[in-house]
Amino acid sequence: MGKSKEGPSIIPGEDDQNVYLVVDDFGYIGRCWRETNVNSTDLETVITDLLDGQYNDPVRVVGFNTAEGWARDVSGEIAAEIRRRRDLQIADIPAGLEAFMDRHQSRGVDVESRGP
Repeated sequence: MGKSKEGPSIIPGEDDQNVYLVVDDFGYIGRCWRETNVNSTDLETVITDLLDGQYNDPVRVVGFNTAEGWARDVSGEIAAEIRRRRDLQIADIPAGLEAFMDRHQSRGVDVESRGP
C-alpha cells in the first residue's frame, strides 16, 4: 500500500498571528466562509478587500488566534474601522458594504488590541 501525500496545511505558518475570515452571503445559494490564501487573512487585507468589493454580501468577520486560544466576532470593530477610514477620506461606503455596516454599527475598540 502506497504512502498518501499530505495536503497543504490549513494552519497559518506563523504560530502566533491573528486571522480574520469573512462569512459571505450568496442569496439563494447560501452563505459560506470565503476561501482565501493563508497570507491574505490579516486584518489590513480583509479590510482592503471589503472596501474593494471582493465580497458579494459580507455578513460577519470572525477573528481568531490559535496560539492565544481565542476566537470571536469582530464585525463591529471592522465596521467601525471602515467607517473611520471613509470619514477621513470623505468617501461613501461601497454599496456592497451598506448592509454589513447597518448590521454592525458599532464604535468598537481597536480590533488588533483586543484578544479573547
